[in-house]
Amino acid sequence: MDFLNFLEFKITDVIDIVLVAALLYYIYKLVKGTVAINIFIGIVIVWALWKLTELLQMKMISSMVGGFMNIGLIALIIVFQQEIRKFLLMVGSTNFASKRNFLRRFKFLKQEAVSTTTDVDAIINACERMATSKTGALIVIERNNSLDFVKSTGDAMDIKITQPILESIFFKNSPLHDGAIVIQENFITATRVILPVSNDRNIPLRFGLRHRAAVGITEKTDALCLVVSEETGSISYIKNGDFIPFKNKEELAKRIKKDLEQ
Repeated sequence: MDFLNFLEFKITDVIDIVLVAALLYYIYKLVKGTVAINIFIGIVIVWALWKLTELLQMKMISSMVGGFMNIGLIALIIVFQQEIRKFLLMVGSTNFASKRNFLRRFKFLKQEAVSTTTDVDAIINACERMATSKTGALIVIERNNSLDFVKSTGDAMDIKITQPILESIFFKNSPLHDGAIVIQENFITATRVILPVSNDRNIPLRFGLRHRAAVGITEKTDALCLVVSEETGSISYIKNGDFIPFKNKEELAKRIKKDLEQ
């Protein structure tokens, strides 16, 4: 009789399974490619063992594994503090939580602020010119998450985006060329910004601090980053901590415009 009750599924059980699967999937995405992935897999195995021993009513080993899981919770929070922060930022920056996307759901609220005003073409053209002269550059484009916590490390600005302005900021003899710039809408709001550097060991060694900083800020926020390498003159586009491939500047512009509209 108990076995038959175990097989009875209610709609809430299905919802429960789907939500747990979605949660595990998003956690996996956060730790994929990092050292934490091995810890995550280990936790899933131990948790599955715990639930299996509970189901089979193996009380002794179930209590031992359960005690380990309860005591290890605090340790897990310490180990995964960066991943937990990133997860909370990801939840807070979902399409539903985004003001711009929330307003887009109501078509009768036609506000110009809903569409992006960033001059993406000017940014890409400037990057292309700087790539030709191998001028290093690090450009951060703010989306839904506030970047005030990194803007405070640099110099506050309020300059409308143009191709010459961007090139002059990163000119090697310019006093503003060190660090990153932050772009909000169609204005440069900060220069000489210091970004958090990613500790991801899977980043190829050929990439320097600019690329690691770009990965770091896109891991912690939903910002977009463009990096021009001073060594090779190549342009990199980074989103959500990943390098996004593109074939030419037209495809790059299309990708950035699409990402800014989300």
